[in-house]
Amino acid sequence: MIKSPIKLAAVATFLTAPLVLVSPPVIAAGGGGGGGGGGGDPYGSSYSGPASSSPQQGDRKTTRRTKKPTKQSAFDDPAFREAYRTAYATIYERNDYLAAIDQLHALKHDDHPNVANLIGYSYRKLGDFREAQLWYERALKADPNHVLTWNYYGLWQIEQGNREQAQYHLTRIAAICGTGCDEYRSLAAALEKPPGTGLVY
Repeated sequence: MIKSPIKLAAVATFLTAPLVLVSPPVIAAGGGGGGGGGGGDPYGSSYSGPASSSPQQGDRKTTRRTKKPTKQSAFDDPAFREAYRTAYATIYERNDYLAAIDQLHALKHDDHPNVANLIGYSYRKLGDFREAQLWYERALKADPNHVLTWNYYGLWQIEQGNREQAQYHLTRIAAICGTGCDEYRSLAAALEKPPGTGLVY
């Protein structure tokens, strides 16, 4: 039982003080519609990896002291968002891949995984598979958990006849977002098709 008024005031202050928790910024992890078809959110899926655990009760004081400024995403800039949306529409609505590549480069964020992934996708649709591969790898270097790049790059592997590599991409997708996400289902469906069916992804 707390008898001292000072102890009682300290406990009351502690219990009524607001708790400040720091969480990492959520960065969109997609870059186009699932399976190369477009039609989704132009910023891609919202999956950003496993959720971090909340600080334990004993960490409350250090959480407040170690609060760091958050890194802003390019998507926080309205001009970037609008230009990205335009490039996205150029790809998925007009199928003008050359123009889209120029629009994506004009964003001056080639190392952003969403941008690099869409550049890779555009080159793949143009039949420049070597250039597509370079851009997919660039996107994965920027974000090794960029699930849509694993999906598109897996489809690229199927087009190249590398079914074992595509299977590896499928396992990477499963590790990131599970077997129920669109990216997993689309690549799994492509792998179920017999080789040489000439499907367009």
